[in-house]
Amino acid sequence: MNILGISCFYHDAAAALLVDGHLVAASEEERFSRKKHDAGFPKLAIQFCLDEAGITVNDLDYVVFYEKPFVKFERILMTALQAVPKSWKVFGDAMTTWMLDKLWVKNYFRSELGISPDKILFSEHHLSHAASTFLCSPFDEAAIMTVDGVGEWACATFGKGSGNDVTLLREIRFPHSVGLLYSAFTAFLGFEVNEGEYKVMGMAPYGEPKYVDKVEKLYKLGKDGSLWLDMDYFCFHHSTQRTYNEKFVELFGEPRDPDWLFFTESSGFPDYFGEKPSDFERIQERNQYYADIAASIQKATEEIILNMARAVHAETGLDKLCLAGGCALNSVANGRILKETPFNEVFVQPAAGDGGGALGAALYAHHCVFGKPRAFRMDHAYWGKSYDDAAIGDFVRESGVPHTAFSNSDQMIERVVDHLQSGHVVGWFQDRFEWGPRALGARSIIADPGRRDMKDIVNTKIKFREPFRPFAPSVLVDAAERYFDLPDPGKHYPARFMLYVVDVKPGQGEVLPAITHVDGTARMQTVHKEHSPLYYDLIENFGQASGVPVILNTSFNLKGEAIVNTPAQAHSTFMRSGMDALVLGNTVITKD
Repeated sequence: MNILGISCFYHDAAAALLVDGHLVAASEEERFSRKKHDAGFPKLAIQFCLDEAGITVNDLDYVVFYEKPFVKFERILMTALQAVPKSWKVFGDAMTTWMLDKLWVKNYFRSELGISPDKILFSEHHLSHAASTFLCSPFDEAAIMTVDGVGEWACATFGKGSGNDVTLLREIRFPHSVGLLYSAFTAFLGFEVNEGEYKVMGMAPYGEPKYVDKVEKLYKLGKDGSLWLDMDYFCFHHSTQRTYNEKFVELFGEPRDPDWLFFTESSGFPDYFGEKPSDFERIQERNQYYADIAASIQKATEEIILNMARAVHAETGLDKLCLAGGCALNSVANGRILKETPFNEVFVQPAAGDGGGALGAALYAHHCVFGKPRAFRMDHAYWGKSYDDAAIGDFVRESGVPHTAFSNSDQMIERVVDHLQSGHVVGWFQDRFEWGPRALGARSIIADPGRRDMKDIVNTKIKFREPFRPFAPSVLVDAAERYFDLPDPGKHYPARFMLYVVDVKPGQGEVLPAITHVDGTARMQTVHKEHSPLYYDLIENFGQASGVPVILNTSFNLKGEAIVNTPAQAHSTFMRSGMDALVLGNTVITKD
């Protein structure tokens, strides 16, 4: 049975293809369209999935959309009507965009794909999230928690999974959303909603949670895991432009100007910012306030999510938890769930946000609708497109790029280790690209984590981004406990996908200064030889040469761009940055 799952029309459109219950291919549309967070119909991602399986649209048994458009439209209209006249803009925009295409998904799919209407199915937004985590987890039975901004009506759900069944027991409904609460602060801090939330998480350790008491004025928690927002502070329910209102500003002060350089006493003033401004002290003081606000909303969000997790544990009595939804990408909160709740194992699949709904929709149909037994486990994230030696060879020949093509990977790895030990920054392009927002050793920029200046070097020469953004370590799974506080790391799936933030062990921050965040933590990735053999060999060889089997890893893209897909995109990014070397398969390119 061939089942295609699709998510689109909000953000992070994606497609995922199951063949007899096994995932064959999955990708966000942005990897092909090059439009970051592309929300449109994922035509290119769909074609990739079909090509990877060697089938056509005619071979599909079902196409499953990740939510129910009419229910979502009902929520938008009812919410807008309740807020008249403030909501006239929301109402007008909804009527325009939804009546044109978003509401008529079945007709749209039939037109775009040429598929019979009786092959088009619909899941529910949070049911897709729940299926996307439990049905590809290693657990036969587990509690389920999904948390995001909003789906149709639900903003969070609690449930359980058993065998091939997913049951949602309770939900928290719009507008009472921890995701939208966090997004309001994302906007207040000068970042783009649905894109900059991870920047708030990165900024938080530069501050102190001094204003949690103020944040707590915005909501109330129940012992049953429920959340209630005081909507007097927000306007996301009746505005298309703003998430918070003047009462919010009265409480927290003027919003941060997005154009302001961010620096505090603990972050320092990076050289790549240029000359210090004349009002340096005033800006630094103001930035510290915003860092404290970031720390406060991060702390409050963690407490809300922990309260939910404890409630779902009390209700289900299960000791394993499957998480999904955009808030499941909050790797700091994930780490605290493992340490501070009764759950002893947590699973999060790498595309936990809306993109992952495509996978969940397909899994839900296969297992819950058609009753097929589970046959697939998400052991790794490498479900994107690959380019073999022939494709890479064609690119370097046609482009005339000076290069060295090695006859085997051992020789190539030896050369790359030399680059890393020389303090060089390397673009690493190998095999199938990753599913989800994290670079996990297929489309990565890598460097030596033991160099104290490497964080600034990568920020200055390559990423051109804010200095508070941390870089992640990739570490051999069997060496992880030497450096990071995560006992028995091999059993923790979120660590494979860079979805835990854990403490760097005492003294190891001096060994790994470039990946140790200001608060002594790191968002680590454990690397397993059976799933990432080439990346494992690289880190192992680097460890033999340096004594530390850890590599600094960040996504292979420039600020504002999607992660690279093709050899040509990798080379373009390489040439437009200060990277010293580019590795395409067994081919190494330098700028000398």
